[in-house]
Amino acid sequence: MFRRSFNRFVRALKLRAVKQCAGEEKRIGTRTVFVGNHPVSVAEDYVAQRFCDNRIVSSKYTLWNFLPKNLFEQFRRIANFYFLIIFLVQVTVDTPTSPVTSGLPLFFVITVTAIKQGYEDWLRHRADNEVNKRHVYIIENAKRVRKESEKIKVGDVVEVQADETFPCDLILLSSCTSDGTCYVTTASLDGESNCKTHYAVRDTIELCTAESIDTLRAAIECEQPQPDLYKSLGPENLLLKGATLKNTKKIYGVAVYTGMETKMALNYQGKSQKRSAVEKSINLFLIVYLFILLTKAAVCTILKYIWQNTPYNDEPWYNQKTQKERDTLKVLKMFTDFLSFMVLFNFIIPVSMYVTVEMQKFLGSFFISWDKDFYDEEINEGALVNTSDLNEELGQVDYVFTDKTGTLTENSMEFIECCIDGHKYKGVTQETDGLSQTDGPLTYFDKADKNREELFLRALCLCHTVEIKVNDAVDGATESAELTYVASSPDEIALVKGAKKYGFTFLGTQNGHIRIENQRQEIEEYELLHTLNFDSVRRRMSVIVQTKEGGILLFCKGADSAIFPRVHNHNIESTKAHVERTSMDGYRTLCVAFKEIPPDDYERIDRQLVEAKMALQQREEKLETIFDDIETNMNLIGATAVEDKLQDQAAETIEALHAAGLKVWVLTGDKMETAKSTCYACRLFQTSTELLELTTKTIEESERKEDRLHELLIEYRKKLLHEFPKSTRSLKKAWTEQQEYGLIIDGSTLSLILNSNHDSSSNNYKSIFVQICMKCTAVLCCRMAPLQKAQIVRMVKNLKGSPITLSIGDGANDVSMILESHVGIGIKGKEGRQASRNSDYSVPKFKHLKKLLLGHGHLYYVRIAHLVQYFFYKNLCFILPQFLYQFFCGFSQQPLYDAAYLTMYNICFTSLPILAYSLLEQHVNIDTLTSDPRLYMKISGNAMLQWGPFLYWTFLAAFEGIVFFFGTYFLFQNSSLEENAKVYGNWTFGTVVFTILVFTVTLKAFSQTTENVFCICSNAVFCIHMVGHSSSNIYQPFP
Repeated sequence: MFRRSFNRFVRALKLRAVKQCAGEEKRIGTRTVFVGNHPVSVAEDYVAQRFCDNRIVSSKYTLWNFLPKNLFEQFRRIANFYFLIIFLVQVTVDTPTSPVTSGLPLFFVITVTAIKQGYEDWLRHRADNEVNKRHVYIIENAKRVRKESEKIKVGDVVEVQADETFPCDLILLSSCTSDGTCYVTTASLDGESNCKTHYAVRDTIELCTAESIDTLRAAIECEQPQPDLYKSLGPENLLLKGATLKNTKKIYGVAVYTGMETKMALNYQGKSQKRSAVEKSINLFLIVYLFILLTKAAVCTILKYIWQNTPYNDEPWYNQKTQKERDTLKVLKMFTDFLSFMVLFNFIIPVSMYVTVEMQKFLGSFFISWDKDFYDEEINEGALVNTSDLNEELGQVDYVFTDKTGTLTENSMEFIECCIDGHKYKGVTQETDGLSQTDGPLTYFDKADKNREELFLRALCLCHTVEIKVNDAVDGATESAELTYVASSPDEIALVKGAKKYGFTFLGTQNGHIRIENQRQEIEEYELLHTLNFDSVRRRMSVIVQTKEGGILLFCKGADSAIFPRVHNHNIESTKAHVERTSMDGYRTLCVAFKEIPPDDYERIDRQLVEAKMALQQREEKLETIFDDIETNMNLIGATAVEDKLQDQAAETIEALHAAGLKVWVLTGDKMETAKSTCYACRLFQTSTELLELTTKTIEESERKEDRLHELLIEYRKKLLHEFPKSTRSLKKAWTEQQEYGLIIDGSTLSLILNSNHDSSSNNYKSIFVQICMKCTAVLCCRMAPLQKAQIVRMVKNLKGSPITLSIGDGANDVSMILESHVGIGIKGKEGRQASRNSDYSVPKFKHLKKLLLGHGHLYYVRIAHLVQYFFYKNLCFILPQFLYQFFCGFSQQPLYDAAYLTMYNICFTSLPILAYSLLEQHVNIDTLTSDPRLYMKISGNAMLQWGPFLYWTFLAAFEGIVFFFGTYFLFQNSSLEENAKVYGNWTFGTVVFTILVFTVTLKAFSQTTENVFCICSNAVFCIHMVGHSSSNIYQPFP
């Protein structure tokens, strides 16, 4: 990858030229970067390559495209586009109402939305400028030159100092340390706030000054930009933009990816648009009201021409037609009249509802952020709302998918015990002298061999990625009496501290050598040759070290399922028994193994590893193959047990969710025994719960796994269908009345179900599995990969009835299911903030989920459901008298209301009460909602926005609209109301109808809210308007 030698580089260029001449295509997918933008060969012409600049652009608009682009996006909404068409019809066709009546509300909606989106984009512009204008130092002509970050070019050598973030993706050339290492935190990238170690390219370690760096003439050939954070060229050499330099005073690096080609920029993507059930209901209701609108317009158009069949009605003496009107085609006249009636009745579609709903969601989200019960003193943070569009969805959740480690548990690891060759060691001991007993078939009770004990403890001190913290505050650090350890996983710190309990102390890494202190207080030093990093597929990690005597050892630790198949079978039974027992106790277990590597084998392994790390294509696949070949034929030493304590009130929270009718599934990568124990501890499984297992252990009893799996699926389905026969009552209510069932399934069995062959015996695996899951009150999925978590959520989302799903987790491995579910909750935990940043809502602890759903979710749903129903109700009340009035004016399209009332009805007169209700109303105290989870079931299934409540509000609006019109009509039967015999006209009639309408619909909101002051204010606004309008001829009688 890195070629410093001038001659080698020239030869490579020539070789490549020869191959191209021979007809071979040039290798694609790579780029060549010249360090310092200096040509390697003076003899050859240097043509600077064109790469993107270092500007970061996360904004959506520019000053020039904001107006057209924003308008295009807004008019993609059906309601906005509809009102635009209505407005254009009013402008181009002779309609009974002024274009202002539709144009002004539309202009208000468009303007408010544009201001909101423009402000948000301005914030993004400001954030971009803060990054792009930040000053950095570039090495040019052996001098430090200060520049703005956006002016960095690919190939520039950049100097970064302690606690600064990297301005672009850099290859580490050298650092202030003698061994060329530096420490980095990547919290802004992958959420891990612990230190990671990076290494400089060996050929440039000594170039520690600007002068020496400037003399470097070299080229880097690397792959083209890729978004994967973990699949990168020489990950130990690559420093990613957004990461922060820690514990190192200064480093030099060469820019290889800049601007929008950095991995951070390539990983940036907007949140996928999630639509709530309420929004879907609004769209259905809009279709119904659009149908009502079309029906009204069609009826009035037909009746108009029936009424005009009488010549006197068609052309009265006082309103003679022009010759042009007489010559107009009747079909065209009917179409024009139909459009006019559409315009006259168009206010039945509540365009202002969208603005009110957006304001309600945006303002309402602050109540979650301001809730003091969500504040956590440990991290000094509260809840965070990343997406306000889903507030009401919190009150409609049917399934909760939760991670275990760090979500249900504290992710605060404590070393409990270990097992060496089947002998258990527990407690603080001197020279491993303490409790010693055996598990399994062994019949003696003495200790393990002394050499084996020391080998096991050395393995714990050597096989890890722990670093010593030096005078720097790093998140996630764990304090100890003498040394402070930092690592990307709390498990590793717990194991290193566990080894220290038994007399072996890890002292740190210097110049590629690991130093440890043994029980005799002697310093041992091992050269670290290679680290085979942990990944979720292998589920293990290894190190290759060399002793002072020259021996080469491989130490490996990992999950029991990843270690046992790779060790000699004669020494695993006792350790396996210990692992199963500690897993049943709820502890996290790891197995430890080793093997000696002959020098000849190591030379081959070293060569293969170096070649694989240098590969530009399929690097990960090649490394995985080599790792798999190295980690074989090992000798098992023992196992460890680490405790991860249950989070505060986790059990109470799950009990409350069950009582509210929610199904809780635990999706974890832990082994079954540990996860099952945790599920019992947090009361996901009760003592009375009958567990149904679909695991590798249960299906391996048969030679054909598929046949045994099919038998179990059929057996479990029969049992559950017998227990829960089809009935009209809800399963949620049946859970507490009949036997509860829980399902346990592991990742390998789930793969058989989801990826089964399409033969006669297995094509219905998935459907049977879904039926079983629906009948179980709780499900535990263990040994899950991140992708499988997302598959489970997707499977449930696609069930009949489209249940609402919620996922909650704290780690990067939970992001997939958080993004897949309808609502994603991130825990601000110890595994970083990636889950929190990708979630819709973020809370400090799992216990906060109880109030978030049962309290806030319940209230948000009730509020917005009333808001939506009320908007349709008041608009139908408003427009129905206008429809009835056409029967008394010869279908002449005469408006009943003044244009000012048409314009201001939704904007001013009726908007304040319902907005206040949707923000502040508490029909039930939030403490009562939290303490009585059964209230949550009353609103489940989108109960308040079903067709029943919608039809109730629709018929209520129709009834009241008829009363408003005919009540006023009969009141005006005696039209001579003044002593001077003057009669009131149609505008007076419409104003009286409108006044009664405004007060009635406001009192309707008044009767349902405790915030009555806003209803009074709304009526006051109307009265002030009426006083100001009274000087017009609206109340003046016709002479």
